[in-house]
Amino acid sequence: MEDFSWDEFNKVPVVGILRGLPQKNVEILANYYLQAGFTTLEVTMNSLEAESTIRALIDSFGDNLNIGAGTVCTMQDLERAISAGANFIVTPIVNAEVISTCVEIKIPVFAGAYTPSEIYHAWSLGAAMVKVFPAGRLGPEYIKEVLAPLSHIKLLPTGGITFENFTNFLKAGASGIGVGSMLFPQQLIKSNKWAEVSDLLNAFINSYNNYQLNNKYHV
Repeated sequence: MEDFSWDEFNKVPVVGILRGLPQKNVEILANYYLQAGFTTLEVTMNSLEAESTIRALIDSFGDNLNIGAGTVCTMQDLERAISAGANFIVTPIVNAEVISTCVEIKIPVFAGAYTPSEIYHAWSLGAAMVKVFPAGRLGPEYIKEVLAPLSHIKLLPTGGITFENFTNFLKAGASGIGVGSMLFPQQLIKSNKWAEVSDLLNAFINSYNNYQLNNKYHV
């Protein structure tokens, strides 16, 4: 898929965040990630070889995964990400020019914000979702409280999301979650313990599927 697929994202509304990993490891990880059932993957632009990594992922997995660029803070970052072929953009901040440009060229942007005012501003500029960052310190209750008056805004809590708390953020009304080191433990990757990485990814998907099943019957 050349364009971002919301249908694929909504199957498993998780943005897996790859930061600072060698390209060779990223391609191995992406294969396990896809096999487990995930659909959306982000490479941060402050990673070494970010652009070539994004291109390689699109070449190998672009038909089955949304491949995007994260930590896009400036127009220069955005230009690099777009030229690499990223089909969605994630920012840690509210940069009006970056968001407006993404809207203009019709590429989804998940803009980072913290306060209700920042969240509303990012959404009003045209963000497809607002990345609430860092979410771990705020907790699921913050998401629930923000959505009480701003229920029309799609929130993507990121930072501090764990195996133990991710379903609480979804229960609070989040439209998705961003997850990094919890899904991609550096120590396992550096040690080439791919079976353990695969087990971790599959365990997360199983936990998400159980949450979905329970939620279906307890609406």
